Amino acid sequence: MDSLPMDLAAPPAMADAALELLAASGICDAIALERARAVARETGLSCAQALVQLGLVPERALAETWAALLRLPLTTPERYPDAPVLPERLRPRFLRAARTVPLRITPDGALSVALADPLDEFTQAAIGLATGLAVRVEVGVPVELEAALNRLYADDQVRQETETSTAASEDDAERLKDLASEAPVIRLVNQIISHAVESSASDIHIESFEDRVRIRYRHDGDLQEAQTHPARHAAAIISRLKILAKLDIAERRLPQDGRIRIAVRGQEVVFRLATAPSLHGEIAVLRVLDRSAVSFDYTTQGHDPQVVERLKAALAAPNGIILVTGPTGSGKTTTLYTALLSLNAEETKIITVEDPIEYQLPGINQIQVRPQIGLDFAALLRSIVRLDPNVIMVGEIRDLETAEIAARAALTGHLVLSTLHTNSAAAAITRLRDMGLEDYLLAAVLRGVLAQRLVRRLCSECKEEVPVPNDLRQRFNLDCSTMFRAHGCPACRNTGYRGRQAIAEFLTPDTEIERLLFSHAGQAEIERAAVGTGMKTMLQTGMAAVARGETTIEEVLRAVRAEE
Repeated sequence: MDSLPMDLAAPPAMADAALELLAASGICDAIALERARAVARETGLSCAQALVQLGLVPERALAETWAALLRLPLTTPERYPDAPVLPERLRPRFLRAARTVPLRITPDGALSVALADPLDEFTQAAIGLATGLAVRVEVGVPVELEAALNRLYADDQVRQETETSTAASEDDAERLKDLASEAPVIRLVNQIISHAVESSASDIHIESFEDRVRIRYRHDGDLQEAQTHPARHAAAIISRLKILAKLDIAERRLPQDGRIRIAVRGQEVVFRLATAPSLHGEIAVLRVLDRSAVSFDYTTQGHDPQVVERLKAALAAPNGIILVTGPTGSGKTTTLYTALLSLNAEETKIITVEDPIEYQLPGINQIQVRPQIGLDFAALLRSIVRLDPNVIMVGEIRDLETAEIAARAALTGHLVLSTLHTNSAAAAITRLRDMGLEDYLLAAVLRGVLAQRLVRRLCSECKEEVPVPNDLRQRFNLDCSTMFRAHGCPACRNTGYRGRQAIAEFLTPDTEIERLLFSHAGQAEIERAAVGTGMKTMLQTGMAAVARGETTIEEVLRAVRAEE
């Protein structure tokens, strides 16, 4: 066997040199290194392995560092063979345990191998003894190396045993837990999560099908397929997520939900996990609750100045109800959190009732709804009124009981904020009336209704300026001669859009709207009256954003479903 490189003779020194190189290149910082060293001391992992396990350093970056430091080739995917090399001497079980793949026999009779850990002297010596050949080491990226192992040895006994254990896990929680705790599964889940956070995805969708597991990320409201894996990996991936969220991995017949906290690039990120059974196994969705990626600021969110002014005026009221309406995923919770933070002061007590709690707000008392023990919105709202709050936020008004308790809390001097699922601000009034809330209560407590949608922002690096056609200018009353359209570049994943912003309308009840309320007028009449008193509709605020070059007409029309 060829002699080992001199650098490999002193693995601890080389490991320290690798860490210094990672820090010097800006891939990780001193805080990340210290955290990894602490984990390494507790788990027995090397510091480099701990950095990868914690998601602080990508596997490829570590592999490139080893290759540069040890002056070894980095194995690219095309260098892996089409068929196993020396399968009669090197067993798949050994190769998987050692995380190595034989690549080829070189013209001079040496065996070239890819190693995930190039400092593993034992594996190199074992391969040399088993084959009788000199060993030439290359550095393999672990995820690529494991993919090659799965492809080359898919039919071997180890793979059959893994598949058997996966099938048996339908009735054996311990085996499923063992499967989910294997290093390849841990690395795969960490890589899925890390890529989502680094690409600013809002959700991760993991879907089980008959022939594959599909991973999709939601960017700016739209789903994009990121990767697929063999169907046999589904149970292990979902179980690993359940373990992280402290859910019951043996329960696969019922939906479950929980929360996960994990460090990504040295930053702690919270995820909300929801699972449900499907035809070919469980499906899961992870909502990325990255506080550092969310701005609780009206201007940053893209709200129209008139809407913000009206909302702030309503929030200044000592009591009453303020509603935020819109479909799921329209940014209602973010707007409510922004409002709560603007009201948060030492002399003000704020209590929220949420399902679920998405972000933890400093200085605000947040309560999680638990319907399974009878702790629903109505029950909690009834009790927290006795806790003497100044401001109450109810996650959603879903029924008459909750609406009546919220209205009576507002009558007794509390400012109540909540959400409804309606298409417009005017529709919120008719929705509460349809629930059975008395007209006199609604007229007495309602201070304002904000309806909103989210539209994709044009990418500032590649948007193209174009003239506004006369028919569009007249149809939408556009006060501009040019607008912008989406183009696409690497910065925006070639979509032409990057990020989202709100378009909204704010209805402030006045005497005319109260008269219409008592006369049981419809949604259209109430909306016309509000527009007559100066309310800008969502379509108008959206077109104002188009005129400012922030979004496109297509996005606005898609969001508000305007009639052609």
